[in-house]
Order: sequence, then structure tokens, then C-alpha cells
Amino acid sequence: MLSLALLIVASFLSRLKKLANYASFPLQPPPPLRLPLLLLQVTSVKFVGEGDLVVTGSADKTVRLWQSSENGNYDCKHILKDHTAEVQAVTIHATNNYFVTASLDNTWCFYDLSSASCLTQVEDTSGSGGYTSAAFHPDGLILGTGTSESIVKIWDVKSQENVARFDGHVGAVTAMSFSENGYFLATAAHDGVKLWDLRKLRNFRTFSPYDENTPTQSVEFDHSGSYLAIAGSDIRVYQVANVKSEWNCIKTFPDLSGTGKATSVKFGPDAKYLAVGSMDRNLRIFGLPGDEDPAES
Repeated sequence: MLSLALLIVASFLSRLKKLANYASFPLQPPPPLRLPLLLLQVTSVKFVGEGDLVVTGSADKTVRLWQSSENGNYDCKHILKDHTAEVQAVTIHATNNYFVTASLDNTWCFYDLSSASCLTQVEDTSGSGGYTSAAFHPDGLILGTGTSESIVKIWDVKSQENVARFDGHVGAVTAMSFSENGYFLATAAHDGVKLWDLRKLRNFRTFSPYDENTPTQSVEFDHSGSYLAIAGSDIRVYQVANVKSEWNCIKTFPDLSGTGKATSVKFGPDAKYLAVGSMDRNLRIFGLPGDEDPAES
């Protein structure tokens, strides 16, 4: 049984190491996702469930809910105006019934998706800066937020109380991701990526893959919790380990945009591909040669 398990892991790891860039297309949204042009920058986009609903946050201080239609377009059904500054992050609850938005106005809002109503708005008066990132824990009971003043905070969603605070980053916390088992939190900022043990409430590893002039823009665990991707001047994939073991970089993808700035990275199902957004306004898909193009599936 052990040898079989090791064989399966080795096979999966071999597939990931053979990843190659096989698709590149402009970020002008291809069908079926077509949203009307917004006047100001869209800062966060999240699909709900299978993708019939999309929630977006933008620099115009609003949150929009979009519903898919039969003609392949997405129609704006609600415009939410509870924030007074740029909305930097949107995160969807595990039940797909709720979502949270985080803003530079020092508040995060907890919304009911079906009614598009704000159930509570939590203000942070500690002076730790406006929110620049947010993510739900897989169990939906915990919320993580990052601020413009380099602070990471953990919240009890039910009580809206701040139950933990992590210091140590340099620059705004631009992205965060919880591991699927709920043990780890990865946060990205100008100085790189920090890994936090949520059981001991401490930082146990820091990755500083880029020079001091290159911030880390995005960080993401895959859905199985086996891999961690980091995006900055290139894209790096790490094998997830434990607190005591090394997290080895098993694959590095070059920045094909020529800008030196990969701004977002996401894993596809079963880590079969990586979707990477860059400053050249293109989306690139890295996957196994010969696999069906996920953009067309």
C-alpha cells in the first residue's frame, strides 16, 4: 500500500514538472464570460460555485453581482455601495451562500448572496491600515485579512472578533491563501511569502524569491493542498510539506509577458494547469502538452 501511494505521488509530481506554456490569450474576456466595461479598475473577481454568479470589487468603491444569461453574457444584477473606499478583495464562503468584501476604508462586509444584503460591516479601529486582501478559511468559520500596513489578521466570522494578528511583512499584504487542510496560511507582500502555522499561531517559513524591487503579487494553494504557487517576476511552484520539512521549489515558469510582473496565479482542477495573469493584459495557461485546452473545455 505504501509503495502504491508513493507511486501515485511520484506520477502526479512528474506530471507537474512537465508543465509547459501552451495557451496565451488577451485578457479581453472571451466567451462565455462577457461583462460590460466598468469605468474604474476591477480589483477582485470571484466565481460562485459552478460560475453562474460572479462577484467583483472595484476601485469605484462598489461591489457588483453578475448573473449568467442564455446569450453567454453576464448581466449586472446588483450594485452594492456599503464601502467608502476602494474595494480590494472579494472572497466566497465555503457554502456559496455568503461572501465577504474588504476595503481600504478599514472595513470588511459580510453579505448574504441570495438577498445581496450586507448582514454586518466590521470596522477596524486599531490603525493597522486599510484592507488589501482577504480569504475565507476552508471551514468558513475563520476569515483572514491583510492590510496596507503589513498586518495579517485572523477573524472569528460568527463573533466578528479579531482572534490573532501576524506581524513581520514589509509592504502591503497583497494576497493570501489557506491550505485545504486548514493548517497553514500563505501571505504575500513586497518582501515575499510567509507561511503561518495556524495551530501554533507563528511564522515557520519565509520565501524571498525576488529582489527588493520586485514584490510578490500572488500566492495560491491548489485544491488538494499539495502545491503552492507564487507569482512575481516569474511563477514558482512549491511542494507542500509540513512545519519541519523543506518546501522545495519543483518548477519555475518564466514571465513570458516581458513585463516582469505576473499579477495573479490560480490552479486548475487537480493542478492540471496554472492560469497566470500579467501586466501585459494577457492570461497564460501553463499545462501538460497534449492535454485538452482547459480554455476550450
